[in-house]
Amino acid sequence: MEEQVLAVQRMQDYIEEHLFEGITIGSLAGAAGYSPWHSRRLFEQFTGCTPAEYVRKLRLGKSALKLRDEKCRIIDAAMEMGFESVDGYQRAFYREFGCNPKEYAKNPVPVCLFTPYGVKSIYMKRSKETMENTRNIFITVIEKPERKVIIKRGKSATDYWAYCEEVGCDVWGMLKSIRSLAGEPVCLWLPERYRKPDTSEYVQGVEVTVDDATPTPEGFDVITLPAAKYLMFQGEPFAEENYGRAIEEICEAEKKYDPAVIGYAWDDSNPRIQLEPIGTRGYIELLPVKEL
Repeated sequence: MEEQVLAVQRMQDYIEEHLFEGITIGSLAGAAGYSPWHSRRLFEQFTGCTPAEYVRKLRLGKSALKLRDEKCRIIDAAMEMGFESVDGYQRAFYREFGCNPKEYAKNPVPVCLFTPYGVKSIYMKRSKETMENTRNIFITVIEKPERKVIIKRGKSATDYWAYCEEVGCDVWGMLKSIRSLAGEPVCLWLPERYRKPDTSEYVQGVEVTVDDATPTPEGFDVITLPAAKYLMFQGEPFAEENYGRAIEEICEAEKKYDPAVIGYAWDDSNPRIQLEPIGTRGYIELLPVKEL
């Protein structure tokens, strides 16, 4: 199975690199190293959608962010994303998000963006491959302002995998569609003061300004966090299949580190924050601190 997973990952990587070009099953088969028929079958088996559906969802998500963040004409968004006509683009956008792109550009409500998880990190997550040599952990003091966080609560989850089992993995796509104060969604471990009865410690959310007017999606909640200081722990870049070890390295560093050496103590009144594990930047967590 490992070679099949890697073949699908190569196709996913090819799509990411050539998203706005003409992607054919022949070009994907060349990346995979299998016949076109077998490549298509493997792609659908491991991702749950055909290559064409996968590309369309990715392009529509990119176009939604473009309409949200830039002043551009619908025709320009359609052409840039590889759609042959505005009508076709509008129909596809409506089917995907339930709203017209022109209406969305005027009022970018939260929508569920497609999140293309790499199959290598999913199916090889229990890889026993170890990271050799000493790897650096970088620690930086950062400040976060007072802010609101639009969150989706779970039931009893204390980590990512349990959370996905409780609420599903589509939450992240919804959060990515909301313009974030931090530039991306976050995962949080909530102190007791921010939890409701029979809800999880671990949640996913998006930080927004205190005066943000984004409508809260159905089933989501909003909390307000005070201005606070954090220690940001960031590891070195890692191979996607080694993300479990990358997380362990940060957790081990956090346990060993004494913030008193720089004049701080841990602050249990604010949430611990996790950023999406992206191999090219290293794994990142933020732990709240207070001055001694």
